[in-house]
Amino acid sequence: MLEILLIFLLSLAFSIIIGFIVFYFSKKFHLSQTILHYVDKHAGKSGTPTMGGMTFIFATIFSVLCFLKKDYLFSIFLLVVMFAYGILGFLDDFIKIKFHKNEGLKPYQKIIGQFGIAIIISVFVYLNIGSQLDLFGVKIDLGIFIIPFIIIFYLAVTNAVNLLDGLDGLASGVSAIYLIFFGSILALLGFESYSLFSFALVGALIGFLLFNCFPAKIFMGDTGSLALGGAIATLAVFSGLELVLVIIGIMYVLTALSDILQVAYYKKTHKRIFKMAPLHHHFEQNGVHENRIVTIYIVITIICGISALIGYVVVTGAI
Repeated sequence: MLEILLIFLLSLAFSIIIGFIVFYFSKKFHLSQTILHYVDKHAGKSGTPTMGGMTFIFATIFSVLCFLKKDYLFSIFLLVVMFAYGILGFLDDFIKIKFHKNEGLKPYQKIIGQFGIAIIISVFVYLNIGSQLDLFGVKIDLGIFIIPFIIIFYLAVTNAVNLLDGLDGLASGVSAIYLIFFGSILALLGFESYSLFSFALVGALIGFLLFNCFPAKIFMGDTGSLALGGAIATLAVFSGLELVLVIIGIMYVLTALSDILQVAYYKKTHKRIFKMAPLHHHFEQNGVHENRIVTIYIVITIICGISALIGYVVVTGAI
C-alpha cells in the first residue's frame, strides 16, 4: 500500500512538472489542434495546443522505472507498448499540425499500426502468460484463439479511448477513475507490478487534468489517447482481466458502440440514430454542458468500478 501511494505521488509530481514544460513548448512552437468544422460547439477551442499526452506518458515511464520489481520484464513491456502506441498517435498529431487540418494518418494506416503492435503483444502473451480470461474467479481458456481475441481487443480498446477523448477532461478523468478501481483489483489478485503501473498512470493523469480540465489549456491528442488506450488494454491482457474492463470501462464500450451504430445505421438508411456520434457529442448537441457530461461519465465509472471491486473482494475472501 505504501509503494502504491509513493508511486502515485511521484508520478503526480512528475506529471505537473512535465506538464508545464510540454505546455510551454506546445505554445512556443504552435503545436495547436485544428477542430473539425462540423463540431460547431467546439469552434472556440481551435488553436488549443495538443500532444499533451506526452505529459502522462513520460511521467508514468519515469515513476515506474523508479519502482521496478523482480518481474521487471513485464513492467518494461507495459511501458514499451504504451510508448509504441504513443508514437503512432504522435505521427497522427504531427501530420495534423504540419498540414493544419484535423485529418492525420489515413484510417487504414492507423489500423495497420495498431494491428501490428497488437499481433506482437498477442503472441508474447500466448507464449509467456497464457490463454486464460478471468471474470470473478471463473476461468475461460481460449487456447490458441487468445491471439485473435487479443488483437481485436486492442483495436477495440485503443479506438474506444481515442473516441472518448472528445471533451475537456473526459478521457483523462474517466480513465483515472477506471484505473483506480482496476489497479485495486490487480492489487487484490496479487499483481503487484501491474497495480503499481496503474496507480503511476493515475497520478500522471490527475497531474495532466490540471491542464486538461475545462476549459482545456492543452489536449492529449492522439499521442495521449492511443498511448492511454494501449496501456489500459495491456494491463487487462497481461492480467487476464479483459472482461473486467468491459464492466468498469462501460463508458468506453458505450462510446465505441454509439459510433459503430451511427455509421452502420447511416450507411443503410441515410438517417442518424444520434444527433452526433460518439455519444458525448449527442448529449452536447442536446444542450448538456460538457462539464456535466464529464461528471456523469465519471460517476457511472465509479459505480461500475465499485461493483466490480466488491465482486472480487467477495470472490477472493478479502472480507
